[in-house]
Amino acid sequence: MSVRAKLSAMMFLQFFIWGAWYTTIAVYMTHHGMGTLTHWPYTVNPIAAIAAPFFLGLIADRYFATEKVLGVLHVLGGVVMLVVPQATGAPTLFIVLLLIYNLCYMPTLGLANSLAFHHIQSQEQQFPFIRVFGTVGWIVAGLFISYVLGPLSGAVAEQTPLPIYSTAIASLILGLFSFTLPHTPPPGAGQRVSLRAILGLDALKQLGDRAFYVFIAASLLLCIPLAAYYNFTQIFLGDAGVTKIAATQTWGQISETGFMLLMPLFFARLGVKKMLLLGMGAWVLRYGLFAIAAPSAIFPLIFIGIVLHGVCYDFFFVTGQIYVDKKSTPAVRGQAQGFLVLVTYGVGMLIGAQIAGNVYTRMLGGATTMTLDRWPSFWVLPAGFAAVVLILFALLFPAPKPEVRG
Repeated sequence: MSVRAKLSAMMFLQFFIWGAWYTTIAVYMTHHGMGTLTHWPYTVNPIAAIAAPFFLGLIADRYFATEKVLGVLHVLGGVVMLVVPQATGAPTLFIVLLLIYNLCYMPTLGLANSLAFHHIQSQEQQFPFIRVFGTVGWIVAGLFISYVLGPLSGAVAEQTPLPIYSTAIASLILGLFSFTLPHTPPPGAGQRVSLRAILGLDALKQLGDRAFYVFIAASLLLCIPLAAYYNFTQIFLGDAGVTKIAATQTWGQISETGFMLLMPLFFARLGVKKMLLLGMGAWVLRYGLFAIAAPSAIFPLIFIGIVLHGVCYDFFFVTGQIYVDKKSTPAVRGQAQGFLVLVTYGVGMLIGAQIAGNVYTRMLGGATTMTLDRWPSFWVLPAGFAAVVLILFALLFPAPKPEVRG
C-alpha cells in the first residue's frame, strides 16, 4: 500500500470513529433517561482537547514515533468504549468513561494531521485529497448506523448501544493499523521540556502576528456557537419527525466531501481571508434556516442547513489547519496543530457546550423534549453570535499582501 493510501485509510478510520458516537450519543442518552445531561459528552470532549497538548508536548513530540503513539491511544480508547454501554444506568460513571475515552481520542486529531503533513510536499494541493477520506469515513459511519445497524437492531439505531460498539471496534482496528503507518520520528526529540512548549506558546511566539492572533481569537469564538450544532441537531431532527437521524446528518459530510475536493481551486481564486469569511457566513445562514424551519418542521430548509456543513467546516476549519501549517516550521508543526485543537475543540467547544446545554435545559421548562415552537428561540442565539464573530473578523483580519512575481 502506498504512503498516500495509508494516510487516506488513517483519515477514514479516524473520522468514522468520531462520527459513529458523536452524532448519536445525545439520542442514546435521551432514550435512556439522561436527556438533561446530553451536553456533558460535548463538555468532556473539549476538556480532553485541552489536555491533549500536554500529552503531545510531553510524549508524542519528544520520545516516541508518532505512528506508535497513535496506535496505542486508539487501542486504549477502543477498550474503554467497549465498557461505556455497561454504565448506562449510572450517569456519572457513563460520563467519566466518556471522558477517559476522549482523553485517548482527542490527542490523535493533532497526531493524525501532523503525521500526514510530515509525509506530503504541498499542503494546499495534497492535504485536502487525503483529509477528504476522513469526511468519507464520517459519512459511512452515519449510513452504516441508519441503514445497517437500524434494520439489525429492529429499532432506531441511535437509541441502541450499537453505534458505541461500532466506535470501539473501529478504534481497535485503527490502533493496530497505525503501527503500519510511515515512520514519523518525534519532531522535538532532544529538546528541553517546558510548559511553554507543551501549551504551544513557543509555536505561538514564532507564528504570532496580527493576522494569526485575529485568526486564533475568531476560531475560539466561532466554536462557542458550533457546539450547539453537534449537540442539538440530532435532537432537533428527532423532534422534527426525522427517523434516520444519522443518515440525514451525513448529507453535511457529503457536501463537505465535494467542497474538500474543490479546495485547491478555491485557495487559488479566493485566498485565506475570503474562505474563512465564507465559512463563518455559512454558520450564520445554517442556524438562521434552522430557526425559520423549526415551528412547522420545514424539512427542505433543515436539509439545506445540514448540507451547508461543507462550507461551514471546510472553509473555516480545514482552511485554518492549512493556514497554521503553512506558517509553521517543522520544529513547531506538532505544537501549532495541538495549540489549534486546544483553542477550537478545547476551550471554544467547552464554553459552547456548557452555554448551549444550560440554554436548552432552561427552555425545556420541566418537559422531557423541546416543542417545535421553542426551537427558533434556541437557534437564533448561535446565529447572532456567529454573525458578530464574522463582522469582527472581517474588520480586524488584515487583507493578504499582494504576491510579487519576478
